[in-house]
Amino acid sequence: MDKQSDTIIGAGTPAQPQALSPAYVRYALWVLLIIYTLNFVDRQIVAILAGPIKKDLGISDGQLGMLIGLAFAFFYTILGIPIARYAERGNRPGIIATAVIVWSGFTALCGLAQNFTQLLLARIGVGVGEAGCTPPAHSLISDYVPAEKRASAIAFYSLGVPVGTAMGYIVGAFIAENYGWRVAFFAVGIPGLIIGVIAILTLKEPRKLGLVKLGAAGSAPSLRQTSRELTNRKSYWYAVGAATTISFLGYGHAAFLPIFFARVHGMALGDIGTAMALMTFFAGVAGTMIGGFVADRAAKSDTRAYMMVPMLAFIVGIPFFWAGMFVEGTLACILLLAIPTLMNSVWYGPVYAAVQSLVRPQSRATAVALMLFVVNMIGLGAGPTAVGFLSDMFASQHFASIGPAGAEFASFCAKGAATAGDAMCGAAQAEGIRWSLLSSSSVGLLVILFFTLARNTIREDLLATADATAKDQAATAS
Repeated sequence: MDKQSDTIIGAGTPAQPQALSPAYVRYALWVLLIIYTLNFVDRQIVAILAGPIKKDLGISDGQLGMLIGLAFAFFYTILGIPIARYAERGNRPGIIATAVIVWSGFTALCGLAQNFTQLLLARIGVGVGEAGCTPPAHSLISDYVPAEKRASAIAFYSLGVPVGTAMGYIVGAFIAENYGWRVAFFAVGIPGLIIGVIAILTLKEPRKLGLVKLGAAGSAPSLRQTSRELTNRKSYWYAVGAATTISFLGYGHAAFLPIFFARVHGMALGDIGTAMALMTFFAGVAGTMIGGFVADRAAKSDTRAYMMVPMLAFIVGIPFFWAGMFVEGTLACILLLAIPTLMNSVWYGPVYAAVQSLVRPQSRATAVALMLFVVNMIGLGAGPTAVGFLSDMFASQHFASIGPAGAEFASFCAKGAATAGDAMCGAAQAEGIRWSLLSSSSVGLLVILFFTLARNTIREDLLATADATAKDQAATAS
């Protein structure tokens, strides 16, 4: 095995600890990928189960949006920061393993819910568990791989987003069609308990092995110090703004595209699951890997590529999304929507890698947690919630023009109207979700603005961070 050149400061006699082998790093990245995949299976499976849940529990699109978004996101984001603070000095593999066991258990409990409130509480539990995943995982990956491979490594980890979402769609649809939506929650929760045990037993903490200098990771700065450091990094906040807006669109649209296919194109649950899984998997995986690959190479000559690559990709996807909302053919709609799915996945590797490089090593987990606080509170929390309530609003407006005089959409169409009213309710709901998805896409203008601002400041901020890190290391060595 290769030898690590850095010595441990303040830990007795200087040593030359053995570095982690490339084979082990690959193994660890695969374990983290599986964990993140399960993270998104459990997070997003409610979207494909929305139809059966709505019918069984009698909930509205707005309540569904809360289950997918706000109920999950609030505790997920609030707890992410204190967990990340602990991750700056604690055992990151242990934190991650505990998190996956907790969220998997609550996912299984979702299958026992008998009403909206019970399902809401179980979803809150899922959010509590998932808060302990990504910040320590990003920090751990940044210690596993060299800086020049960081975007690619984080992009590989981020494959958990499209892969997990796709698995949630296809597995959830298959099980729900054949065994019911409750069994689907049980089935996706159990694997997390197993992988959590594997992570505890096999993932290594570089700090314990002496592979990270104590001065760089062992004495984490306070939250106030990290916040002050980030205050001076304008590109960090611009990148957070761009990621937040993309996430608002991504989570909001992913939550309701299955319903769009059902209402507008009349697709069955199994067909929707297959279509969403294929679209999310192939387009999402391609976009994520392309983003990391292109950004790593382009950034060697111009670090502004970390912001330019995802911005250009996002712009390319916009007209295809609009076209997909109105095209009549189902296959044409799926193919059109696959293009923005690909383009909107490009940002993961470049943006997260930039964040890891915009702060000193001892602040990485906290920087990611602060970013995820904003991204998920607004993107994941408000995205599905806003799309759901907009859908109810537009559906109500459309129903007023075609429904019986004096009839109220919410009460008339609750749990399905009488046979004579089914067509009117269906038409109103179809137009409601179409115009909700279209109107919410207007916030994409903010994505372009934030990426442009970040492009103008990132080179200066990266140089400032590199200088601060060098000074820390010099002070530690002395």
